[in-house]
Amino acid sequence: MSNLTGTVAHVMRRFTLDKWGGTETVVFNLSRELEKAGLHSPIYCTDMFSKAGEETIEGITLRRFRYVFPWLGLSEEAKAKLRLKGGSPLSLPLFFSLLFTKDLLLIHTHVGRRLGGIARTAAKIRRVPYVIHVHGGRHTVPQDQYDAMVAPVNGKFEWGKAFGFLFGSRKVFDDASAIICVGQSEADEMRARGQKNVHYLPNGVYVDHFAEADPEPFRKAYGLEETPFVLCLSRIDFQKNQRLLVKSFAEFKKVHPEWKLVFIGPVTVEEYHRQMLDDIERLGLSDSVLIIPGLRPGDPLLPSAYRAAEMFVLPTSNEPFGIVILEAWAAKTPVIATRIGGIPGFTSNNENILLFENENADMLTGTMNQLADNRDLQDRLTANGFKEVSAQYDWSAIAERVVKIYEEILTTRSKR
Repeated sequence: MSNLTGTVAHVMRRFTLDKWGGTETVVFNLSRELEKAGLHSPIYCTDMFSKAGEETIEGITLRRFRYVFPWLGLSEEAKAKLRLKGGSPLSLPLFFSLLFTKDLLLIHTHVGRRLGGIARTAAKIRRVPYVIHVHGGRHTVPQDQYDAMVAPVNGKFEWGKAFGFLFGSRKVFDDASAIICVGQSEADEMRARGQKNVHYLPNGVYVDHFAEADPEPFRKAYGLEETPFVLCLSRIDFQKNQRLLVKSFAEFKKVHPEWKLVFIGPVTVEEYHRQMLDDIERLGLSDSVLIIPGLRPGDPLLPSAYRAAEMFVLPTSNEPFGIVILEAWAAKTPVIATRIGGIPGFTSNNENILLFENENADMLTGTMNQLADNRDLQDRLTANGFKEVSAQYDWSAIAERVVKIYEEILTTRSKR
C-alpha cells in the first residue's frame, strides 16, 4: 500500500467497548488497516468508562489518560451526562504522552475543541503534520439536540477556556494539514466556509464479515426463529430518533401482526430511553419490541442480526454518513433511512435504499409496508446495495485513500 513508516497517533474523546458508536468503529478499523500497511497506529483517548493505562485489543494499542471536565461546580449527575454525550474534556497526561511518542510521523485527531487543540499543539511542538477527521455533526446538529448536550454546563464557569486558548482550540481546523469528512454535505460546507485541503472520505465496512454471517445464531439467541423482524442498530438517544420508528411500527403492525421490532445499541441518553419505554407500553407493543443494549461491536451476534432481519430502518434526525447502512448492505438486508444529512449523498433512492422525510411517521409506515409486501423491491435493493458496498466501501480501499492523503501532506511539507 505505501512505503511510509512510523507512528500515526489517533486522538479521540473516548474508546470503550461498552459505550460504542460509529466513531469508535471507524477509528478502530482504520487503525487495523493502517497497521497492516506498516504504520503503527495507537489510539490515544481519555479514560471515560475505562481505566487509565495501556491495553491491546486485536493488535491495536489503546492508551487511555485521566481527564477533567473543566467547569466549576459540576455535579456528578452532570459529569455522567457529559461522559455519555457532549462535553469537552481536558487531558494534560494525553498531551504529554503525544510529546514523547516515539517515531511520530503525524497525528490524526478524530475530535476538535480542547482535545483537538492538544493534538494541534503537540504536532506543532513535534514538527509533524496533523489531520482532523470530522465524523459528523459539526454544523448540522439540530438546535434542540445541541441544547440538550450543553445543558449540564449551562451557568457554570468554564475555567478550561484558558487551556483552550493555550492549545489553540479555535485554530484546529485552520491549521490542519488536511480535513477529512465522512459526509459529502459536511465536506461541501467546510469548503464553503473557506477551509482548505478538505477531503470527502466515507466510512468503510468489512464486507465479508457481514455477507458471510449466519442468521440463525441471533434468531435462536432471542427466540426469533419463526418471526420476521425490523432491525434498528444504533446508540439510543435523541439523534437516532428511535421513538419515531416505535410510532411507525405500531401502525405497521396493524397490517403485519406477526412482525417484531428489534433495537440494538448502547443507551447514551437515559432520559430518551425512558421515553422510548413509555411509548412502547402506551402503544401496546411490550411483547413486540426487543431492546438489546449489551452487544459489543465485535460480538458475532451483530452481523448475525443484520443477516436475520427482513429490513433495516435508520430513523435518525441527524446523520453525516450512516455506517450502519453499509453494514446492512453488506449483509444483503434491504434498508430504509431518513433523507437527511449525508445519507442522500451516497445512496440512490429506490435503487439501493428507500428514503423517507425526516420526522414523517406516516411516510415511514407506508415505506415499511411497501417493502414488506414487495419481494421484487427487496431483491433489487439488496442486490444493488451489496454491489455498491463491495465496490466502493471495503475497508482496505478506504485505508488506501487515507494513506494517500498522508503521503500528499508529508510530501508537501518536505518541500517547504
